[in-house]
Amino acid sequence: MSIIDAIIQGIVQGLTEFLPVSSSGHLSITQHILGATENNLFFNVMLHVGTLVAVVAFYHKLIWSLIKEFFSLVKDVFTGKFKWKEMNYERNLIMMLIIGLLPLFLLFLPIPGTDMKIKDLADVLTGERYLIVVSISLMITSILLTVGIICNKRTIGSNAGFKHLKNAKHSENSAGKESFNVLDAVCVGLMQFVAAIFPGISRSGSTLAVGEMRGINKQKALDYTFVLGVPSILAAALLEGVDAIKSPEGISIDPVVIIVGMVVSAIVGYFAILIFKWFLKTDKMIIFVVYTALVGIVFLVISCIEMNTGANVFTGAMIQ
Repeated sequence: MSIIDAIIQGIVQGLTEFLPVSSSGHLSITQHILGATENNLFFNVMLHVGTLVAVVAFYHKLIWSLIKEFFSLVKDVFTGKFKWKEMNYERNLIMMLIIGLLPLFLLFLPIPGTDMKIKDLADVLTGERYLIVVSISLMITSILLTVGIICNKRTIGSNAGFKHLKNAKHSENSAGKESFNVLDAVCVGLMQFVAAIFPGISRSGSTLAVGEMRGINKQKALDYTFVLGVPSILAAALLEGVDAIKSPEGISIDPVVIIVGMVVSAIVGYFAILIFKWFLKTDKMIIFVVYTALVGIVFLVISCIEMNTGANVFTGAMIQ
């Protein structure tokens, strides 16, 4: 893999990890177009670490306040002072993050009749012969985003006194619940579990959509999904990193290429968060609906052609 390839994939990872278009799906498509068939697992892991740096940098104040509140929470639990109904915003967010992460443990369940676990399906489905799965998953992302937009508009419409407020834009962006409850967190967590399996289903987009379906304020729902992504991305990076090191190929990519990819994904990822929040605030999410639908349809056609010919449309190489 060349440095140019690393820069391209770093840009793709940085943009798609946070924009609601699926990073795993776009990395799979990019590697398919570039004909990158060598072991990319460790490189992909390090690109995710780069985007982890981006989200921590963007939300460093909130994350630091949650860390401090977590230790205060632990102290109250052991001293008997903890009361569920009296939680402040940070404490409630911590509890909802923990609950939202629980469904991810389902990824470690074994698949009957195989020596695989559910999490291993993600690695299988990113292979070039499964480009059709990525295509269909992108179209599912488009549908989820559409449903999220519709639900958010209903929330705005039912917002008490909305039509009588002078600052309509402020009301529109503040409509909906400000915090999650247990059922909200479970629903978002289950959606994140599904997105972890199927490359092409955007984690940020699908979990945002579920939050909007549950009547959560759209900006609060987005902040939740980004912060929820910190432990999720970290855990995935650790697990996949161990698998990559233990694999027969090991780490076969030049360290300089890896570092370049990480830095690019971190910088691009930071600006992608800014862009996403702006698109959501200004109600321009339809752009992502159209984009994911079009890319899904285009690559569905391409995957059908490749299934018929047995060869990569872009490189001409036979599909293994």
